[in-house]
Amino acid sequence: MKAIKHLALALSFAGAAVGAQAAPAAAVKPTVILVHGAFADASSWNGVASTLRADGYRVIGAANPLRSVQGDADSVSNIVKSVKGPVVLVGHSYGGSVISAAANGNANVKSLVYVAAFAPEAGETALELSGRYPGGTLGQALAEPVPLSGGGKDFTIQQEKFHKQFAADVPKAEAELMAVAQRPIAEAALTEKSGAPAWKKLPSYFIYGSGDKNIPAAALGFMAERAHSRKTVVVPGASHVVMTSHPQAVAALIETAAGAQ
Repeated sequence: MKAIKHLALALSFAGAAVGAQAAPAAAVKPTVILVHGAFADASSWNGVASTLRADGYRVIGAANPLRSVQGDADSVSNIVKSVKGPVVLVGHSYGGSVISAAANGNANVKSLVYVAAFAPEAGETALELSGRYPGGTLGQALAEPVPLSGGGKDFTIQQEKFHKQFAADVPKAEAELMAVAQRPIAEAALTEKSGAPAWKKLPSYFIYGSGDKNIPAAALGFMAERAHSRKTVVVPGASHVVMTSHPQAVAALIETAAGAQ
């Protein structure tokens, strides 16, 4: 009897030890990598990042070069490769084209979240997709392009038109500072044809505003449906920078993507 009791006690301790070791692994949350788009920078994710961090997620705001789809995707892919453990890739606007390529070949990417973002099919360009449906007014708001010494052009939004065009539901004073800090995008990035998209293999989630003037809501809805979005959230009246004006809604969808099996 004593031998049996000792064996039972030993097994009990062993089971507890295994459980203690397994619990942390099960509790590991994915790292969230946030990829900004054109005319923005990583600070556009501040509200989203604050919520995610408070909820226990590690967050990385990638500096998207905005030079070329594949080159920018390679830059983000390097960040993904440096992360030990699962990753949720989140892209805004042109950043959606980037994450669609950056996830390829990285087995630790578990899902993609498109925030008012392009989800191109192979051979499509951001420029073509944005003009496929009516309602976009970006062309009328662009500043005179800046010629690049190596060829090509850089595009920005006219500062005086930035608030109405890009961030209509953000306080005017904040939008004016965003206009000052906006990052230019190379014409080559907008006209480069996309390669094989990762959304065909990975679970994808979409959120966008019905008041988007950069990428018409009809175009965003089409891409979400085509990608068989697991969950699509449309924020009534929200502008192109829905992650800035509605950070809680965007963070909630990212956490849904992070927790999905």
